[in-house]
Amino acid sequence: MKTFEDLGVRDDLRRAIEELGFENPMPVQERVIPHLLNEDSDVVALAQTGTGKTAAFGLPVLQRIDPNIRRPQALILSPTRELCLQIGSDLADFSKYMPAVKVLPVYGGSSIESQIRALREGVQIIVATPGRLIDLINRGVVNLSDVHTVILDEADEMLNMGFLDSIDAILAHVPNNRKMLMFSATMPDEIGRIAKKYMHDPVEFVVGNRNEGAANVKHIYYMVKAHDKYLALKRIVDDSPNIYAIIFCRTRRDTQEIADKLIADGYNAEALHGDLSQQQRDIVMKKFRDRVVTLLVATDVAARGLDVDDLTHVINYGLPDDTAVYTHRSGRTGRAGKTGVSVAIIHSREKGKLREIEKKIGKTFERKDVPTPQHIIEKRLYNFADRIEKAKVDDTEINKYLPGVSRKLDWLSQEDLLKRVLALEFNRLLEYYRDAPNIDFIDEKPRKEKPERGEKPRNEKEKDRRTAGKGMARIYVSAGKSQGFYAGNLIDLLNHCVVGKRVDVGRIDLMPSYSLFDVPKADAHRVVEGLKGAEFMGKRLYCEIADPDKNYARASQRKNRDNEFEPETTADYFRNKQKKSKK
Repeated sequence: MKTFEDLGVRDDLRRAIEELGFENPMPVQERVIPHLLNEDSDVVALAQTGTGKTAAFGLPVLQRIDPNIRRPQALILSPTRELCLQIGSDLADFSKYMPAVKVLPVYGGSSIESQIRALREGVQIIVATPGRLIDLINRGVVNLSDVHTVILDEADEMLNMGFLDSIDAILAHVPNNRKMLMFSATMPDEIGRIAKKYMHDPVEFVVGNRNEGAANVKHIYYMVKAHDKYLALKRIVDDSPNIYAIIFCRTRRDTQEIADKLIADGYNAEALHGDLSQQQRDIVMKKFRDRVVTLLVATDVAARGLDVDDLTHVINYGLPDDTAVYTHRSGRTGRAGKTGVSVAIIHSREKGKLREIEKKIGKTFERKDVPTPQHIIEKRLYNFADRIEKAKVDDTEINKYLPGVSRKLDWLSQEDLLKRVLALEFNRLLEYYRDAPNIDFIDEKPRKEKPERGEKPRNEKEKDRRTAGKGMARIYVSAGKSQGFYAGNLIDLLNHCVVGKRVDVGRIDLMPSYSLFDVPKADAHRVVEGLKGAEFMGKRLYCEIADPDKNYARASQRKNRDNEFEPETTADYFRNKQKKSKK
C-alpha cells in the first residue's frame, strides 16, 4: 500500500495530515496527487462526495505555493458558502506547519469589509463562492493576475445552480496559461462542454464508474400509500436509535412542514431551506454538526455543499427527478470508507422513477417492510439496555447519594425497579404504537374472481369507490378526465384554494365526469369550503363530502346538462379565453 511520502507529499504537509489521522492515501488521492505535483496538464477528476477530493487537490496546491509572494496564486471556486468554509478550514489544517501561507474563504452573508482587509494584508489561496468573488473583483480589491491554479470543486453542482456566466466572468481575470482542475461527483454532458471551453487537453481521472452511487452505501426503499409517508418516516427513525440523518424533501414547504411535525412529535429536528436567513442557516448547521439536532430536513438547494461526517442515513422523503441529484444525496453518507444507508420512501406511482435511478447508478434498491411496532420497541429496549450497561459511573459522586435513594426504593424488587425504569423511558413509545396498523403498500394485483350468480359486483365496486378509507373522508368534486382533470390538477387546486396547512391526499379515483378522493377526516370540511366555487378551465366546481349511497355518475351528467360544468377541451378553453381578452 502506498504512503503519502510515496506520492511526493512534502514533510511539513505530511506531518500536519498525520496529526489529522491521515494514514494512507485514498484512491482519488493516490491517482491525482502525483499528477498534480509532476505534470502541468489540466485535470478532470470524477469521484464521489466524501472520497478525499479536498486533500487530492489541496495538498499539491499548498506544495506549489510560493510563501514569499503575498498575492493570490491559487483560486478554488465552490458552489456554496458551507463548502467554501469547509475547504478553507481543511486547507488551514493541512498548512499548519506553513505559517507564511494564508488561506482566505470569500463568501456572501459575511462582512465584506473584513474580507477586503484580509486581502489587503496578503493571501496566497482564495476559496470563494462566485457571487462574492465577482463583487470583490468589481470593487478592484482582488488581483488574480498571479493565479497559476484554478479549481472548480463540485463542478456539477455549480452548473445546477446556474454559475456558468459567473465562471466566465471570473476566468476573464485569470492568466490564460493557468492550470485548471475540475472535480465532480457526477459527469453530465455539460461538464464535457466546460472542459472543452476552459481547459487545455485535460487528463481525466475516474475513480469508480461514471454517475454511479457511492460504493459503501446500501440503497433500500419502503413502499407505502402517499398519506402514510410521514408515519413510515417516523418508524424508520424510531427503528434506528442512533440515527444521524439528512431527510431530503422536494419543496421548501414540505421541508418546513415535515420538520415542524417531527419537532412537535419530540424529535431533535430542524429545517434547512432557502427561506432561512444566512444567520439562521449557520445556527441550524452548528446544532446539526454538534449533534444537538440529529435530523436535518432539507431541500437539495439548501443542502448543496454540506460537508458533515458520520451520517448514518440519507432519507429521500421524495425522489428527485434528476438521477444526479440522487447521487449527490446518497453520497453524503458512507464517506471516508464508512458505511451508510440511503432510504427512499415511495408510493406505488414512484416505482418507475426508482427503477430509472437503479439503472443510472448501477445499484439495486432492496425493498424492506416498514418496521413493525413490536420490532421497533424491542430494538429500542435492547439499545437502552446497552446504554445502561456501558454508562460511566463516578463512584465518588454517586456513592454520596446512594444510601438515601436505596432507602427510598428498597421495597421494590429488582424486577419491579427494572419495569419502572423502562416505563419512564418507553411509556410514550408504547402508547403511540399500541394497535398501530401495518402501513406497507401491497402492490400485488389480486386475482380476478368470477362473480357468482345473483351478485352485483359492479354496484359493489361503485359503492367501494364512494367509501373512504379508515380515518379518512371521501370528497366528491364535479370535474373528471373528460374535462382534462387529473391528479396533478387536483393537488394544485388544493394547494391554492384550501386555507391553512397542506392537505394530505389519500386514494384518488378519476372518473370521466367527476372525481373522488380521500383526505383526513379533520380536514374534510376545510377542503369542501376551499373547493366550493373554485374554477377549473373557466368553470365553477361543485364539491361535497361523498355519500356512499349516491350515484355520482348520474348526478354529474345532470350537472353537465344544466351547464354547471360543461365538458370543454383544453384547446377550447384557451381559444375562448383569447377571444374574451380581444373583446
